[in-house]
Parts: sequence; structure tokens; C-alpha cells
Amino acid sequence: MSTAPFNFGRPTLVSRGRRWSFRFDVRTALTCAVFLVLTAGAVLVSLAYGTYEIPLGDVMRALAGNGEGGARTVIVEWRLPRALLAVLFGAALAIAGAVFQSISRNPLGSPDIIGFSSGSYTGALVVMLISGGGYYQVAAGSLLGGIATAFLVFVLAYRQGTQAFQLIIVGIAISAMLGAFNTWLILRADIEEAMLAAVWGGGSLNSLGYDQLWPVLAILAVLVPLTLATGPSMRQLELGDDAASALGTRTNVIRLVAVVLGVGLTALVTASAGPIAFVSLVAPQIARRITRTSSVALVPSAVLGAFLLVVADLIGQRIFAPVQLPVGIVTVSIGGMYFVWLLVREARRNS
Repeated sequence: MSTAPFNFGRPTLVSRGRRWSFRFDVRTALTCAVFLVLTAGAVLVSLAYGTYEIPLGDVMRALAGNGEGGARTVIVEWRLPRALLAVLFGAALAIAGAVFQSISRNPLGSPDIIGFSSGSYTGALVVMLISGGGYYQVAAGSLLGGIATAFLVFVLAYRQGTQAFQLIIVGIAISAMLGAFNTWLILRADIEEAMLAAVWGGGSLNSLGYDQLWPVLAILAVLVPLTLATGPSMRQLELGDDAASALGTRTNVIRLVAVVLGVGLTALVTASAGPIAFVSLVAPQIARRITRTSSVALVPSAVLGAFLLVVADLIGQRIFAPVQLPVGIVTVSIGGMYFVWLLVREARRNS
């Protein structure tokens, strides 16, 4: 492994074999390593602190399988699956956001802005309030709702061209319409079902456990590698369809595959925890600014997304303890602060 001599001023580690070669951008690798450590620290804090506080030493012993019965039950059986789901959901949302920002070539091109999250929420609501299905039926409804919304948005946008700006505008309009329809569904439902749907609609990790963790882990084990495999082709799409086609990229096929994978990641989170906003919007952009890359990168976005959601869930659990806020409320607040910072930054740049 050696440092690449030419990479436009960015130190890069190169590992070569007879039949393979890998390049590692040093700044990107260090960023991922730092935030992985921070994420692990946030997970340990979330395992230690709660209504029943446990010393970090006992937490480590419980994770190693040597803890006392009561502490081990609290940590391993109750808190650990929630913390792991926060990591997985944050990474999934961030990857989905990076996918849509890449193919739309717009920092606003995240699934919660252009309506795909709302579509997944609509599909889940229809199953919950009309057919009364269980977890897997809600997950299927969420996936179908997200895919149908993505298809509608792209069809309406393509009627007027394929520009990213048109895709964003059409997506915002569809999102607003679906939001009104979702409200109508909740208002027509029975009071108990409406309250359950409203709480779930806030995006919450409460009451999630191993029953949700294992299916989520199995699905992500399929979706995430497939999405990462499309990364190089999506970076070529950022050059424009003509340039990407000249490089041998099948633009329509790659775009379709990327949309299906991004919607699948979003729908998976929505079906399990409800719509969690702004992680898919904020994480890829923060990762891009920290790593100083020219395009949205999937792996740094996933690491940042995991860290943000774990911290947001920890804040939601502790800021108004013993009352626990849905994590979606905290992520909306983070997203609002991000928008304020972005507006101030743009105002200073234009002044």
C-alpha cells in the first residue's frame, strides 16, 4: 500500500494486487473512522443512561456476556436493539439521501423533500388503517407506496424534461398532496387507530426490539451492498447523461435501479419506525463538506447518518426525561438548524 503520486492534491492510499486495485482517500477514511468511533461512544452512552442508569464498566461487561442479571437484561434485551436500529436506520436514510441527491444532482433531492418518504408513509397508513395488516404487510405497503410515488414523480417530471430542478418541484408538489391525503386518512380513522398512526407518524424508535432488528438487518444486508455497487455509475451520472453514456454507462437502467434501491431503504425505515425526516437530507451534505469531495459519497454519508440518528435518539430520550420524544421530532429540529445555517452561509457569500 502506498500514497498515490497524483490525485489533484488529495492524499490517496492505493492497494494493488495481481487482479485488484483499491484507492482510499485519506481524508474520507479518517472522517469515517472518527465518526465510527463517535457513533460507538454515543451507543455506549445510550446503553448506560436512562431511567435506570448503569456504569459504563457494567455496560461493557454486559455486552461481553459477563454482566449481572438485571443490568444485562436492561442493556442487552431492552436498550441494545434500539441503539442498533438507530445505527442501521440512520445509515439507511443517509444512503438513500445520497442516492437521490446524486441522481438529481441537487442537494435538496432527498426522499423526504421530493415525496418518496410521504409515499412510503401513505402506503403504510393505507395498510394500517384500512386493511389492518401486521408488520410485514405494513412494510410491503410502505415499499409499494414509495415505489408508486417515485414512478409518479419521475413521469410527471419527464413530461417537461429531465432537469433536476423540475424533479424537485414536482416532488415537493406530490409530497404536499400526499401529506393532505395522509391527514385525511387519520381524521377518518377510529380514535385509537388515529392516535396510534399519529404517534407512529412522528418517527419513533420506542418499543422496537429484536423482532424488528433481525428482519431489518437481513434486508439491509441485501440492499446496502447493491447500492454501494451502483456508486461508481451514479458518480458518472453526475457528469450528465451524455457524458455518462459516452463512458459506457446505461443511464436509464442505473437511474431506475438507484431509485428502486433508494426507495427500498426509505420504505424499510418508514415501515419500522415511521417517517424520520431530514437525516437523508442533512447527512450526505455534512459528509460532503467534511470530506471535501466533489460528489456525494455513500459510505461517509452512511457513517454520518448513523451518528446523527443515534445522537438524535439519545437527545429525544433524555432532554425531557422521563418523557421520551419521538426521534423524528429531534431530527426535524436538527434539519431546521441546518437550513438556518445554510441560509446564513448563502447570505454571507452573496453579501
